[in-house]
Amino acid sequence: MNDTKPMQQLGQGYYWQDLEPGQRFKTFRRTVTEADLVGFIGVTGMLEVMFIDSEPLPGGIAGRPVPAALTYTLIEGLLLQTMIQGTGLAMLELTQKIHAPVLVGDRIHAIVEVDNIRPTSKGGRAIVDSTIKVHNQRDELVMTYTARRMLAGRDHAS
Repeated sequence: MNDTKPMQQLGQGYYWQDLEPGQRFKTFRRTVTEADLVGFIGVTGMLEVMFIDSEPLPGGIAGRPVPAALTYTLIEGLLLQTMIQGTGLAMLELTQKIHAPVLVGDRIHAIVEVDNIRPTSKGGRAIVDSTIKVHNQRDELVMTYTARRMLAGRDHAS
């Protein structure tokens, strides 16, 4: 076995040099569970009746709706584990639009499209803009958000 050859890090995210505008990625699916909802509202204090009572409010959403913030963070978790692990330096800006509710039991995934890449003036970093479209198991668009992140370059690799 050759111990002098550099070893590739498993799970390493993309450096900004590996990306280009127009490039698209699809995340794995993730089922939203009752435990996700309970844990999230417990940690955040989002003790809104529609999230803590299994009976829908009069005129409310049928089923067990989850906070849009939970949907967003589950997708960000999928992205962190795959696309930006070890290379994501900062989330700089985020805008969201909610199109439809996500319920406990829904399976969500996202399509990520790289919109723009702007290298910074120092440190081999770049600002990467992307659009993330979140879909449920029926491929219905439930959320769209744009993210502006700072990503590391290869010269930051350790």
